[in-house]
This record gives sequence, C-alpha cells and structure tokens, in this order.
Amino acid sequence: MMNIKEKLSKIQHEFKAKKSRFNNFGKYNFRSAEDILEALKPMNEKYNVHFTIKENLTLGNEFPMIHSTATIIDNESGDEIFATAIVGVDLNAKGQQMPQRFGSASSYGKKYALGNLLLIDDTADADATNTHGKPEVKKQTLKSEKGTALGANVPPTKKPIVDMSNIEQAKKFLSNGGLMKTLEDKYTITEEALKELNG
Repeated sequence: MMNIKEKLSKIQHEFKAKKSRFNNFGKYNFRSAEDILEALKPMNEKYNVHFTIKENLTLGNEFPMIHSTATIIDNESGDEIFATAIVGVDLNAKGQQMPQRFGSASSYGKKYALGNLLLIDDTADADATNTHGKPEVKKQTLKSEKGTALGANVPPTKKPIVDMSNIEQAKKFLSNGGLMKTLEDKYTITEEALKELNG
C-alpha cells in the first residue's frame, strides 16, 4: 500500500492538464485553476485521495492578501500534504468591479497553490517563452494606447518596450495570472513602469 508521499509523487509524474485559456497580452495558452481541478478528478479515484483548497483573507498595510492552501488527503490513512500561495488583491485594477478583483486574486492563488503542490511550472511551458526548438518567425510587438507598435522598428536583438503608455496592458496581463518573469523575459520595462508594476 502506498503512503501519501508516494501517491503524490505518482500524481506529480502523471499529471497533465489542458491549457484552455489564451492570454492575449503574452500570446500563450495557460491552465486555469479549473483546468487543474478537472484533470485531478481521475487521480482521486485511481489513488484513493482527494484534494481541497482553502482560502484565508488577511489585511495588509496596503492591500488585502489571499492565502490559498491546496491539500491532498489520503482517504485510507487521513494523512495529508499541503502547499500554499499568497496573492495580493489589486484594489485599483481598472476595468474590474470589486468582486472581479477579489475573484481574480482568488483564482490566481488557487492555481499557484495547486501548482506548488503538483510541481507545475507554467512559466517554462508558456508558448510566449518557448519556441519548441524552432527559430522564432513572428516578432512580438506591444501596442501603446495611441496604437503605435512599440518595438516594431527595433533591431531583432532588442525587446519591445513596456512604458507608461502601455502599462495598463501589462497590469491586465499580471492580474489575469501572468508572471512578472514572463514580462521581464519578453520586454524591456522602463524604470518608471517597473516601479508601477511592482507597486
């Protein structure tokens, strides 16, 4: 009979979840928390375990923080292993009502708590940062609010720029679950914009 550590190890090795969401800013497909949970259902029966996600809201100095805890529980022994993620709620996210702001942070926290538990690294397999061994054909550009394609006339060795003229797109990318590392890998971020994004 396998113990909980052995079961989790097997699940981490076998786990596969489709990427049903597309990020328009980063131009890549990604998994949502719902995708991960759906893919885990067959594992529940196969290994006689179940997963739970709990959330706890705390008030920080500047914004609320959601602490998400993903847990795998062995139905036979009751043993469990958990992993956590902490996400801040952006109370000033433009284009979102307050329930959407908390909902986005909640989804983001659940996804990364599950990712920590299951050893999922969305950064490594994001289409935006992975050419799958093929030469990059299409150059990614970022449009400013005025519609100018930033980086369009930049030599291929340089990255497009994120500055205050297109920072809202970058903020939306992050609020939808994108990673700061992805932005930094793909774009040159001005000092002013970087300060605003790290807020």
